[in-house]
Amino acid sequence: MSFRDAGPPVALVVIFLVFSALSSDFRTFANVQNIMDTAAVLAVVTVGITFVLMMGSIDLSAPGVMGTSAIAVALLVANNRNDNDLGLIGILVAVLVAAALGCVSGLALVLLKVPSFMTTLGMSAVGLGLATLLFNGVQPNITDETLASWAVDRFLGFSLLTWIAVGCVLVGWLVQRYSRLGRYAFAIGGAEEVLALSGVKVAPYKVAVFTLAAAFYGLAGVMVTSQLSAGLVQAGKGYDFAAITAAVVGGTLLTGGRGGVLHSAVGVLLVTVLTNGLVQVGVSPYWQGGVQGLIVVAAVAAAVLPQRRRNQVTK
Repeated sequence: MSFRDAGPPVALVVIFLVFSALSSDFRTFANVQNIMDTAAVLAVVTVGITFVLMMGSIDLSAPGVMGTSAIAVALLVANNRNDNDLGLIGILVAVLVAAALGCVSGLALVLLKVPSFMTTLGMSAVGLGLATLLFNGVQPNITDETLASWAVDRFLGFSLLTWIAVGCVLVGWLVQRYSRLGRYAFAIGGAEEVLALSGVKVAPYKVAVFTLAAAFYGLAGVMVTSQLSAGLVQAGKGYDFAAITAAVVGGTLLTGGRGGVLHSAVGVLLVTVLTNGLVQVGVSPYWQGGVQGLIVVAAVAAAVLPQRRRNQVTK
Protein backbone atom coordinates (compact mmCIF):
# COMPACT_ATOMS: atom_id res chain seq x y z
CA MET A 1 0.00 0.00 0.00
CA SER A 2 1.35 3.40 -1.01
CA PHE A 3 1.46 6.39 1.31
CA ARG A 4 -1.35 7.97 -0.70
CA ASP A 5 -3.56 4.88 -0.28
CA ALA A 6 -2.76 4.74 3.44
CA GLY A 7 -3.94 8.33 3.97
CA PRO A 8 -7.71 7.72 4.47
CA PRO A 9 -7.30 4.75 6.89
CA VAL A 10 -4.73 6.72 8.90
CA ALA A 11 -7.05 9.75 8.93
CA LEU A 12 -9.92 7.52 10.13
CA VAL A 13 -7.84 6.23 13.05
CA VAL A 14 -6.61 9.73 13.96
CA ILE A 15 -10.11 11.22 13.87
CA PHE A 16 -11.48 8.36 15.97
CA LEU A 17 -8.73 8.80 18.58
CA VAL A 18 -9.20 12.59 18.70
CA PHE A 19 -12.96 12.33 19.27
CA SER A 20 -12.42 9.53 21.79
CA ALA A 21 -10.17 11.86 23.77
CA LEU A 22 -12.61 14.76 23.54
CA SER A 23 -15.79 12.83 24.44
CA SER A 24 -16.27 9.87 26.76
CA ASP A 25 -19.63 9.15 25.10
CA PHE A 26 -17.97 8.84 21.69
CA ARG A 27 -15.79 5.89 22.65
CA THR A 28 -18.60 3.75 24.06
CA PHE A 29 -19.63 0.53 22.30
CA ALA A 30 -23.17 1.87 22.04
CA ASN A 31 -21.87 4.79 19.96
CA VAL A 32 -19.79 2.47 17.79
CA GLN A 33 -23.00 0.51 17.15
CA ASN A 34 -24.72 3.76 16.24
CA ILE A 35 -21.92 4.71 13.83
CA MET A 36 -22.04 1.35 12.06
CA ASP A 37 -25.83 1.33 11.83
CA THR A 38 -25.81 4.89 10.48
CA ALA A 39 -23.19 4.01 7.87
CA ALA A 40 -24.99 0.89 6.59
CA VAL A 41 -27.24 2.38 3.89
CA LEU A 42 -24.61 4.86 2.72
CA ALA A 43 -22.07 2.03 2.44
CA VAL A 44 -24.32 0.02 0.11
CA VAL A 45 -24.99 3.05 -2.12
CA THR A 46 -21.27 3.87 -2.15
CA VAL A 47 -20.31 0.34 -3.23
CA GLY A 48 -22.54 0.77 -6.26
CA ILE A 49 -21.39 4.24 -7.19
CA THR A 50 -17.74 3.23 -6.81
CA PHE A 51 -17.93 1.01 -9.89
CA VAL A 52 -19.29 3.94 -11.91
CA LEU A 53 -16.58 6.27 -10.61
CA MET A 54 -13.89 3.71 -11.45
CA MET A 55 -14.96 4.09 -15.10
CA GLY A 56 -14.61 7.86 -14.87
CA SER A 57 -18.39 8.36 -15.08
CA ILE A 58 -20.85 10.01 -12.68
CA ASP A 59 -24.10 8.50 -11.40
CA LEU A 60 -26.76 10.78 -9.90
CA SER A 61 -29.64 8.31 -10.23
CA ALA A 62 -29.51 6.94 -6.67
CA PRO A 63 -32.35 9.11 -5.22
CA GLY A 64 -34.82 8.09 -7.93
CA VAL A 65 -33.79 4.45 -8.01
CA MET A 66 -33.92 4.17 -4.22
CA GLY A 67 -37.33 5.88 -4.14
CA THR A 68 -38.74 3.43 -6.69
CA SER A 69 -37.36 0.36 -4.91
CA ALA A 70 -38.51 1.65 -1.51
CA ILE A 71 -42.12 2.11 -2.64
CA ALA A 72 -42.05 -1.09 -4.71
CA VAL A 73 -40.87 -3.29 -1.84
CA ALA A 74 -43.35 -1.68 0.56
CA LEU A 75 -46.18 -2.60 -1.82
CA LEU A 76 -44.91 -6.12 -2.53
CA VAL A 77 -44.33 -7.36 1.04
CA ALA A 78 -47.09 -7.46 3.68
CA ASN A 79 -48.41 -3.90 4.00
CA ASN A 80 -51.44 -1.73 4.79
CA ARG A 81 -52.27 -0.90 1.15
CA ASN A 82 -52.96 -4.28 -0.43
CA ASP A 83 -53.00 -8.04 0.18
CA ASN A 84 -49.51 -8.74 -1.19
CA ASP A 85 -47.19 -10.79 0.98
CA LEU A 86 -44.31 -11.84 -1.27
CA GLY A 87 -41.61 -11.60 1.41
CA LEU A 88 -38.11 -12.19 0.05
CA ILE A 89 -39.46 -12.44 -3.51
CA GLY A 90 -40.84 -8.91 -3.14
CA ILE A 91 -37.41 -7.70 -2.02
CA LEU A 92 -35.78 -9.39 -5.00
CA VAL A 93 -38.30 -7.87 -7.42
CA ALA A 94 -37.67 -4.38 -6.00
CA VAL A 95 -33.91 -4.80 -6.49
CA LEU A 96 -34.45 -6.09 -10.04
CA VAL A 97 -36.64 -3.08 -10.87
CA ALA A 98 -33.82 -0.85 -9.66
CA ALA A 99 -31.30 -2.78 -11.77
CA ALA A 100 -33.55 -2.29 -14.81
CA LEU A 101 -33.47 1.49 -14.29
CA GLY A 102 -29.68 1.33 -14.13
CA CYS A 103 -29.61 -0.72 -17.32
CA VAL A 104 -31.62 2.01 -19.08
CA SER A 105 -29.09 4.60 -17.86
CA GLY A 106 -26.24 2.55 -19.27
CA LEU A 107 -27.99 2.00 -22.60
CA ALA A 108 -28.70 5.72 -22.94
CA LEU A 109 -25.04 6.41 -22.27
CA VAL A 110 -23.64 4.01 -24.88
CA LEU A 111 -26.36 4.24 -27.56
CA LEU A 112 -27.32 7.91 -27.41
CA LYS A 113 -23.86 9.13 -26.36
CA VAL A 114 -25.43 11.27 -23.63
CA PRO A 115 -22.97 12.16 -20.83
CA SER A 116 -23.47 10.03 -17.73
CA PHE A 117 -24.13 13.14 -15.64
CA MET A 118 -27.24 14.03 -17.67
CA THR A 119 -28.33 10.43 -18.29
CA THR A 120 -28.41 9.49 -14.62
CA LEU A 121 -29.89 12.81 -13.53
CA GLY A 122 -32.75 12.17 -15.94
CA MET A 123 -33.10 8.60 -14.70
CA SER A 124 -33.34 9.89 -11.14
CA ALA A 125 -36.28 12.06 -12.20
CA VAL A 126 -37.89 9.05 -13.93
CA GLY A 127 -37.43 6.96 -10.78
CA LEU A 128 -38.96 9.65 -8.57
CA GLY A 129 -41.87 9.90 -11.01
CA LEU A 130 -42.47 6.14 -10.88
CA ALA A 131 -42.23 6.18 -7.09
CA THR A 132 -44.76 9.01 -6.89
CA LEU A 133 -47.19 7.10 -9.12
CA LEU A 134 -46.82 3.98 -6.97
CA PHE A 135 -47.17 6.06 -3.79
CA ASN A 136 -50.53 7.35 -5.08
CA GLY A 137 -51.04 9.70 -2.15
CA VAL A 138 -51.16 6.99 0.51
CA GLN A 139 -48.04 5.93 2.41
CA PRO A 140 -47.51 2.16 2.38
CA ASN A 141 -46.53 0.95 5.85
CA ILE A 142 -44.93 -2.50 6.00
CA THR A 143 -46.05 -5.27 8.34
CA ASP A 144 -43.63 -7.88 6.98
CA GLU A 145 -41.72 -9.25 9.97
CA THR A 146 -38.65 -10.36 7.99
CA LEU A 147 -38.00 -6.96 6.41
CA ALA A 148 -38.78 -5.13 9.66
CA SER A 149 -36.30 -7.34 11.52
CA TRP A 150 -33.40 -6.06 9.41
CA ALA A 151 -33.38 -2.80 11.37
CA VAL A 152 -34.29 -4.32 14.75
CA ASP A 153 -32.60 -7.70 15.18
CA ARG A 154 -28.92 -7.76 16.09
CA PHE A 155 -26.05 -10.19 15.62
CA LEU A 156 -22.86 -9.73 17.67
CA GLY A 157 -24.21 -6.37 18.77
CA PHE A 158 -24.81 -4.92 15.30
CA SER A 159 -28.06 -4.67 13.35
CA LEU A 160 -28.73 -6.95 10.40
CA LEU A 161 -28.57 -3.84 8.18
CA THR A 162 -24.93 -3.41 9.20
CA TRP A 163 -24.14 -7.02 8.31
CA ILE A 164 -25.93 -6.63 4.98
CA ALA A 165 -23.71 -3.60 4.30
CA VAL A 166 -20.60 -5.61 5.24
CA GLY A 167 -21.74 -8.34 2.87
CA CYS A 168 -22.24 -5.82 0.07
CA VAL A 169 -18.74 -4.41 0.58
CA LEU A 170 -17.34 -7.95 0.43
CA VAL A 171 -19.29 -8.81 -2.72
CA GLY A 172 -18.28 -5.51 -4.32
CA TRP A 173 -14.62 -6.15 -3.54
CA LEU A 174 -14.80 -9.69 -4.94
CA VAL A 175 -16.41 -8.41 -8.15
CA GLN A 176 -13.80 -5.67 -8.45
CA ARG A 177 -10.88 -7.94 -7.67
CA TYR A 178 -11.71 -11.21 -9.40
CA SER A 179 -14.28 -10.56 -12.15
CA ARG A 180 -13.74 -9.33 -15.68
CA LEU A 181 -16.35 -6.63 -15.05
CA GLY A 182 -14.32 -5.19 -12.16
CA ARG A 183 -11.03 -5.28 -14.05
CA TYR A 184 -12.52 -3.69 -17.16
CA ALA A 185 -14.24 -0.98 -15.11
CA PHE A 186 -10.79 0.01 -13.87
CA ALA A 187 -9.36 -0.20 -17.37
CA ILE A 188 -12.15 1.94 -18.86
CA GLY A 189 -11.41 4.64 -16.31
CA GLY A 190 -7.68 4.41 -16.84
CA ALA A 191 -7.44 4.17 -20.63
CA GLU A 192 -10.68 3.35 -22.44
CA GLU A 193 -9.17 3.89 -25.88
CA VAL A 194 -6.40 1.36 -25.24
CA LEU A 195 -8.93 -1.19 -24.01
CA ALA A 196 -11.08 -0.70 -27.12
CA LEU A 197 -8.05 -0.99 -29.43
CA SER A 198 -7.17 -4.29 -27.76
CA GLY A 199 -10.45 -5.74 -29.07
CA VAL A 200 -12.64 -5.42 -25.98
CA LYS A 201 -16.22 -4.29 -26.60
CA VAL A 202 -16.49 -1.57 -23.98
CA ALA A 203 -20.20 -0.73 -24.30
CA PRO A 204 -21.65 -3.92 -22.71
CA TYR A 205 -19.40 -3.50 -19.69
CA LYS A 206 -20.51 0.10 -19.22
CA VAL A 207 -24.15 -1.01 -19.27
CA ALA A 208 -23.35 -3.84 -16.84
CA VAL A 209 -21.66 -1.44 -14.41
CA PHE A 210 -24.64 0.94 -14.32
CA THR A 211 -26.97 -2.05 -13.88
CA LEU A 212 -24.88 -3.42 -11.01
CA ALA A 213 -24.68 0.00 -9.34
CA ALA A 214 -28.46 0.46 -9.53
CA ALA A 215 -29.00 -2.99 -7.99
CA PHE A 216 -27.01 -1.79 -4.96
CA TYR A 217 -29.10 1.40 -4.86
CA GLY A 218 -32.24 -0.74 -4.97
CA LEU A 219 -31.08 -2.80 -2.01
CA ALA A 220 -30.28 0.43 -0.17
CA GLY A 221 -33.85 1.62 -0.83
CA VAL A 222 -35.16 -1.62 0.67
CA MET A 223 -32.92 -1.05 3.71
CA VAL A 224 -34.35 2.46 4.22
CA THR A 225 -37.86 0.96 4.07
CA SER A 226 -36.80 -1.48 6.79
CA GLN A 227 -35.54 1.40 8.93
CA LEU A 228 -38.70 3.47 8.54
CA SER A 229 -41.19 0.56 8.36
CA ALA A 230 -42.69 2.45 5.43
CA GLY A 231 -42.04 3.21 1.79
CA LEU A 232 -41.12 6.82 1.02
CA VAL A 233 -40.60 8.51 -2.34
CA GLN A 234 -37.74 10.53 -0.82
CA ALA A 235 -36.02 7.44 0.66
CA GLY A 236 -32.86 8.16 -1.33
CA LYS A 237 -32.71 11.93 -0.95
CA GLY A 238 -29.11 13.16 -0.75
CA TYR A 239 -27.51 9.74 -1.02
CA ASP A 240 -26.02 10.40 -4.47
CA PHE A 241 -23.77 13.24 -3.36
CA ALA A 242 -23.13 11.65 0.04
CA ALA A 243 -21.89 8.47 -1.67
CA ILE A 244 -19.70 10.39 -4.13
CA THR A 245 -18.26 12.36 -1.19
CA ALA A 246 -17.50 9.18 0.76
CA ALA A 247 -15.90 7.51 -2.27
CA VAL A 248 -13.70 10.51 -3.02
CA VAL A 249 -12.68 10.94 0.62
CA GLY A 250 -11.73 7.26 0.66
CA GLY A 251 -9.44 7.65 -2.34
CA THR A 252 -11.57 6.74 -5.38
CA LEU A 253 -10.85 9.25 -8.13
CA LEU A 254 -13.68 11.01 -9.96
CA THR A 255 -11.65 10.70 -13.14
CA GLY A 256 -11.54 6.91 -12.80
CA GLY A 257 -8.79 4.31 -12.80
CA ARG A 258 -7.88 4.50 -9.09
CA GLY A 259 -9.43 3.57 -5.77
CA GLY A 260 -12.05 0.89 -5.34
CA VAL A 261 -14.65 -0.59 -3.03
CA LEU A 262 -12.44 -0.92 0.06
CA HIS A 263 -11.16 2.64 -0.40
CA SER A 264 -14.73 3.92 -0.61
CA ALA A 265 -15.80 1.86 2.43
CA VAL A 266 -13.09 3.59 4.47
CA GLY A 267 -14.44 6.89 3.15
CA VAL A 268 -17.94 6.00 4.37
CA LEU A 269 -16.62 5.30 7.86
CA LEU A 270 -14.51 8.45 7.82
CA VAL A 271 -17.45 10.68 6.91
CA THR A 272 -19.80 8.92 9.37
CA VAL A 273 -17.30 9.01 12.26
CA LEU A 274 -16.61 12.69 11.57
CA THR A 275 -20.32 13.58 11.57
CA ASN A 276 -20.97 11.56 14.73
CA GLY A 277 -17.92 12.98 16.50
CA LEU A 278 -18.84 16.58 15.74
CA VAL A 279 -22.28 15.97 17.26
CA GLN A 280 -20.78 14.26 20.32
CA VAL A 281 -18.42 17.16 21.09
CA GLY A 282 -21.21 19.70 20.64
CA VAL A 283 -20.13 21.41 17.42
CA SER A 284 -22.90 23.54 15.92
CA PRO A 285 -24.71 21.96 12.94
CA TYR A 286 -23.86 25.10 10.98
CA TRP A 287 -20.16 24.36 11.41
CA GLN A 288 -20.46 20.63 10.74
CA GLY A 289 -21.22 21.10 7.05
CA GLY A 290 -18.29 23.47 6.67
CA VAL A 291 -15.85 21.07 8.35
CA GLN A 292 -17.03 18.18 6.19
CA GLY A 293 -16.74 20.33 3.07
CA LEU A 294 -13.15 21.27 3.91
CA ILE A 295 -12.23 17.60 4.34
CA VAL A 296 -13.76 16.74 0.96
CA VAL A 297 -11.83 19.55 -0.75
CA ALA A 298 -8.63 18.42 0.96
CA ALA A 299 -9.20 14.81 -0.09
CA VAL A 300 -9.82 15.77 -3.72
CA ALA A 301 -6.77 18.05 -3.75
CA ALA A 302 -4.58 15.32 -2.27
CA ALA A 303 -5.76 12.88 -4.95
CA VAL A 304 -5.45 15.25 -7.91
CA LEU A 305 -2.17 17.00 -7.02
CA PRO A 306 0.13 14.04 -7.81
CA GLN A 307 -1.55 13.68 -11.21
CA ARG A 308 -1.09 17.35 -12.01
CA ARG A 309 2.56 17.15 -11.11
CA ARG A 310 2.99 14.06 -13.27
CA ASN A 311 1.28 15.74 -16.19
CA GLN A 312 3.50 18.78 -15.86
CA VAL A 313 6.59 16.61 -15.98
CA THR A 314 5.54 14.57 -19.01
CA LYS A 315 4.49 17.63 -20.96
